[in-house]
Amino acid sequence: MSKLKNVRVLTTTSMMIAIAIILGFFKIPITNVIEIRFSQIPIAMESALFGPILGAIVGALADIGGYIVKPTGPYFPGFTISGLVSGLIFSLVLYKKEISLKRVLLAEILYTLIVGLGFNTLWLSILYGNTFWAFLMMRLAKELIMIPINTALMMVILKPVSITSFFKQSVSIQ
Repeated sequence: MSKLKNVRVLTTTSMMIAIAIILGFFKIPITNVIEIRFSQIPIAMESALFGPILGAIVGALADIGGYIVKPTGPYFPGFTISGLVSGLIFSLVLYKKEISLKRVLLAEILYTLIVGLGFNTLWLSILYGNTFWAFLMMRLAKELIMIPINTALMMVILKPVSITSFFKQSVSIQ
């Protein structure tokens, strides 16, 4: 992993982990199993800048770091897997590609379906003992409402970042 030898990449990755942890504290609880969070935005940014490995690392470490700094319930490794998969999803759609509304919307839809409605609903049903379908019905409206909100936020944040010029600068500095 030659990118990790680059100080600029390592510093940016560390900052994205810290930002994701901090954003994880700012949540809007709707019920005990439904919360609005924005910690996936730095994961998406890291994934778009540096690809699947570092995106997955940021997603996983943001979950673990958030639990260490301020636990809000029992630690469950499933949510760490969700963070890891988030980095993979965002990098598959955004890494080394032009940031467009279509791409960001696709990434957000995939994230919502796979992580938000799939994995996270499964983890909550395992943790709290309700059926998957009961949690899915409770979470469906929130997840669907968040797609355009998160897409708009990511466009505002990701669009100004010139991914190709940042990547070229990062790789050429050694």
